[in-house]
Amino acid sequence: MITSRHKRLLYLCLLMPCMLLLTTLASGQRVTKLTIMNAELTAFDVRIGKDARKLIGDVQLQHEDVVMSCDSAYFYPATGSVDAFSHVKIVQGDTLTLTGDLMFYDGNLKLAKVRKNVKLVNKDITLLTDSLNYNRAKGVAYYMGWGILTQEDSRLTSGRGRFLIDSEIFYFMDSVVITNPDYTIYTDSLRYDTGSEISYFSGPTRIFNQERYIYCENGWYDTRQDISFVTDHAYLEEEGRILKGDTLYYEESAGFGWASANVELIDTSENMTLKGNYGLYYSDRDYAMVTDSALMIQVDGADTMWVHADTLRSIKDPKVEDKRILKAYYHVKIYRTDIQVMCDSLVYMEADSAFDFFGEPVLWSEENQLTANQIRVVMANKQLHRMYLSGIAMVASQKDSVKFDQMRGKGMTGFFTRNKLSKIEVTGNGQTIYYAEDRDVIVGANKTECTNLTIFLVDNKISRVNYMTKPKGTYFPLEMFPSEQSKLSDFKWVEQWRPLSWQDVFKWK
Repeated sequence: MITSRHKRLLYLCLLMPCMLLLTTLASGQRVTKLTIMNAELTAFDVRIGKDARKLIGDVQLQHEDVVMSCDSAYFYPATGSVDAFSHVKIVQGDTLTLTGDLMFYDGNLKLAKVRKNVKLVNKDITLLTDSLNYNRAKGVAYYMGWGILTQEDSRLTSGRGRFLIDSEIFYFMDSVVITNPDYTIYTDSLRYDTGSEISYFSGPTRIFNQERYIYCENGWYDTRQDISFVTDHAYLEEEGRILKGDTLYYEESAGFGWASANVELIDTSENMTLKGNYGLYYSDRDYAMVTDSALMIQVDGADTMWVHADTLRSIKDPKVEDKRILKAYYHVKIYRTDIQVMCDSLVYMEADSAFDFFGEPVLWSEENQLTANQIRVVMANKQLHRMYLSGIAMVASQKDSVKFDQMRGKGMTGFFTRNKLSKIEVTGNGQTIYYAEDRDVIVGANKTECTNLTIFLVDNKISRVNYMTKPKGTYFPLEMFPSEQSKLSDFKWVEQWRPLSWQDVFKWK
C-alpha cells in the first residue's frame, strides 16, 4: 500500500534530477562567440585540441567591440579562446590599443594575457611592460615584473601596477619612480589619477624639484598645479629652510604653505627653529608664523635661547636685504642661562641684533631684576652688549627675605662684559636704596636721590654706586630704617615668574 508519505518521497526523487539538470545548465559556462575575420590559411589541427583551428597569415578576429590581429594563432571555438603569436594587436574602440609578441585570450572571461614587448596605449597614456593581463569584463589591466608609464613629459616606473581603463586611474607598487622636467617622486605605493594628474602615495615618499625637497609617508601631490598635501613625518626643505609637521600643505604657484601638529620651521643659516602646533609659510614674502605652544630656539655659540609666546612671526626686513624681523605676541617668556625675560610682546631686528620688549617687561640677569616701560637689549658677536631701559626704570636685587637693593630713574643704560652685567648708568631722577654690610652682615641702609648715577657690578653683584650730580641722601642704621621707606615707588619683586629652565617659558603667572 502506497501511503501519502511514500508519494511525497517518490515525487522528490523524480524532481531532484530535473532540478540538478536545470542548475547545471544555468551554471554552465556560456561560450562567447569569437569571429574569424581573416586568415590566409585555416586548418583543423587535432594535435592542439579537438575542433581546434590553426590560423596563419594576417590573422584577424573579433570579439564584441574588440578586434585582434596577429601573424598566426590557435583558435579554440569550443572554449571561445585563442593563442596568438607574433605582432599581436588588440584594438578596443578608438582609444585603446594593446600590442605584444604573445597572447592568450579567453572570450568567456574577456581576459587577455599578453607577454613580451607589451605596449598599451590609451589616449595620451602609454604603458610598456613584458607581462600584462587585461580583464575587459572589469576594465582592469595589470602587470607584474616592471612597467613604464609615460604621459606627456612624465615618466613612471614600478615593479607592479594596475590600470582602471574607464576611470584612467593607475595603482603602482614596488619601487615607484615618477620623473618630470619639474619634479621627481620616489615612493613605495602610489595611486595616479591620469585625468586630474594627482598622485596619491603611501609609505616612505620623497619628492624633489630644483628648489624643494619633500618627504612624507602618506598624502597626495597635484602634479598639474604643483600642490602637495603630505602627512606622517612630513618634511619640506627649501632654500635653507626646513618645515616639519604631522601635516603639511604647500602651493608652489602661490608660494604658500601651512602645517599642523608638531610643527617645526628651521632656518639653518640663523640656527633658529620655530615650533608650535600650527604654522603658515609664504616663501615669496619670506614670512612664517607659528602659534599654539609656539617656541623659538636659537643657538648662539655655546648658549641657546628659548622664546615662547602665543604667536611667533618671522618676516623679511623691508629695509635691509637678507635680514629678518621676529615678532612675538602675548605671554612672552625668554630663557638663556645668562638672561631671562618676561613681557607682553617683543620685536627682534636681525639687522641691529636688537631685542625690544614691550608690555611691563621684566628682565633678570643673575641676581638682578630689571623693569621698565620698555627694554631694549643689543647683541654683538652673539653676546650681550648693551641694554636700554626707558620710562620708569628700576633695578633690584634681593639682600634677604624682606630687604632689596633698589635703583630707580627715568632711563637706564646697561653694559655687559662677557655676557655679565658690569655697569648701569641711571639718567634723570635717580633714586637708590642700598644696604651696607660689614662682614656679610647688613648694618645699615643708604637712601639717596641723585639726578644721574652709575652702578658698578662684579659677577652681577653691586659693588659700588657713584652719584654724579648733587646727591641728597641719608644713612640709617639698620634698626632705625623705617620699614615704610624700604621700597621705592613702583617697586615690585616678581621672582616667582622667573623662568629657571627652558621648560619654564611655558608657565605663565
